[in-house]
Amino acid sequence: MHVVATAGHVDHGKSALLRALTGMEPDRWAEERRRGMTLDLGFVWTRLPGAGDIAFVDVPGHERLVGNMLAGVGPVPAVLFVVAADQGWQPQSEEHLAVLDALGVRHGVLAVSRCDLADPDATRKQALARIAESSLGDVPCVAVSPVTGTGLEELRTALTGLTHDLPAPDRAADVRLWVDRAFTVRGRGTVVTGTLGAGTVTVGDRLHRARDGRPVRVRGLESLKEPREEVGAVARVAVNVTGAGSEDLRRGDALLTPDRWLASDQVDVRLRGDAAGHLPRELTLHAGSAAVPVTVRPLGDDTARLRLAAPLPLRVADIALLRDPGRHRVAAGITVLDVRPPRLTRRGAAAARAADLRAAAGPADGAAEVRRRGLVRRSELLAMGVLPPAAPVAGDWLADPAHWDDLRDRLRRAVDDHAERHPLEPGMPLEAARQALGLPDRCLVEALLTAEPGLRHSEGRLFGSRGRPALPPAVATAVDAVCADLARTPFHAPDADRLAELGLTPKLLAAAEAAGALLRIGEGVVLLPGADARAADVLARLEQPFTASQARRALDTTRRVAIPLLEYLDRHGRTVRVDGALRRCRAADPPEGRDRPDAG
Repeated sequence: MHVVATAGHVDHGKSALLRALTGMEPDRWAEERRRGMTLDLGFVWTRLPGAGDIAFVDVPGHERLVGNMLAGVGPVPAVLFVVAADQGWQPQSEEHLAVLDALGVRHGVLAVSRCDLADPDATRKQALARIAESSLGDVPCVAVSPVTGTGLEELRTALTGLTHDLPAPDRAADVRLWVDRAFTVRGRGTVVTGTLGAGTVTVGDRLHRARDGRPVRVRGLESLKEPREEVGAVARVAVNVTGAGSEDLRRGDALLTPDRWLASDQVDVRLRGDAAGHLPRELTLHAGSAAVPVTVRPLGDDTARLRLAAPLPLRVADIALLRDPGRHRVAAGITVLDVRPPRLTRRGAAAARAADLRAAAGPADGAAEVRRRGLVRRSELLAMGVLPPAAPVAGDWLADPAHWDDLRDRLRRAVDDHAERHPLEPGMPLEAARQALGLPDRCLVEALLTAEPGLRHSEGRLFGSRGRPALPPAVATAVDAVCADLARTPFHAPDADRLAELGLTPKLLAAAEAAGALLRIGEGVVLLPGADARAADVLARLEQPFTASQARRALDTTRRVAIPLLEYLDRHGRTVRVDGALRRCRAADPPEGRDRPDAG
């Protein structure tokens, strides 16, 4: 399907032309038909050979109804611009053209209507000249009369050619359906209509309301009054939705693919138009079918920051416009450059930001966006409308290479500094490292470790490149006494009373382990470094498998030491449980003269 906005004319001539083209009545209200004036959005369609279905969004032309007009034309990529031969170019024609130009609409057909009432040549020349100066450029023109039928076939041919020039829609894109009408149907509940510009909607889909993120479910679909199980862009679509909050959907809302959009209340934009450099401070932003008051802060000659009164689901490269409702004029067209702009807190920050934005002339540069942010989630970049430039460094996180290198250097310094300032602590905790670097996720610290060979990671703590920390003299003396005891009986770990006598608290024992002076195998149980390997060698000489009691006797120790020592060997892969009571040694070569233990 193709969707075309019908704009430009204020009175009944535009409606008569659509009736003649489609055989349908675009004016939905009796008041519109009585006054011969379109007051609200109308929708009709037809099928043309070589083009398929074409739907028309009939927008009002009166200056007091431009808000309604903008709600209908905002999401539509093409226009049928109607000017009456007997009235010529009118003020509403000029304002509608300004709207289309601000929105960057590039595809259209000019219809000079009511040519049975006046010679169309003068109006055609004037209209073509004005339109050529806009984003539409040179457009085909057809003189037509809905009364006599003159030119209708030529107009259908021109519309068919128009559809061939339209870009192919992305039906796999994330859905953002701007609501231009919402109503209740007895027995079915809430129905909303809109122009689906990209993506696909399917019965059963769950969508989120942009205003507050509340979920709704697609209960039913219609397109051109026909029930559908699925509708892909571009299409006029009516969606029957259900869910908490669906009953108060209204024009200007949007239904979104869940978790794929960001709601922005502050955006940086590029301005287009003659008055772009001299904007009032208070304007209205029209995006899709939404109209939101904004405060304008100029940044450079053609850039500004907009603060929105209500957040909208916008992406980089979105096209919208600013309107001055008091003066009834389009103030500027805009292109969204950033939906998560940096704060401007220092003197000169606005000028620096303008310089940054000056380089954003083409499509969104993923590498530049990552470079400016340093770290950003891949999903957030996609939600901004920016293609990620590389694979994540950890989890969903993308990192600028230079920033990543700097983080690695800072982490190494932070670990070494922590070891100097806290010599009794067994390394720097991961969480402390995360906070020291200001990182949003611990997985980033872990990823930095893999990229920095000078750091070690053990049991949630980091050890640096300056070797093991030195123990204070008093602690070193106490540890030496423990080592002397263990030298005589290597598996007779000092008991709590002996450790208390020497003043070795759990914290000091952890510091001794970090310094490589002792091996902690359990709470309050310490042996000499290398005792685990020595124990494994002794146990390998036993008949395999063996019991804990057999291990205790072979090691000449107590149950208080044997049980945590065996559990330590299990954790480090030197022994393995056979069942609840038996273990066997896993690895080492068998002692000379014995068979190798079963490696299982």
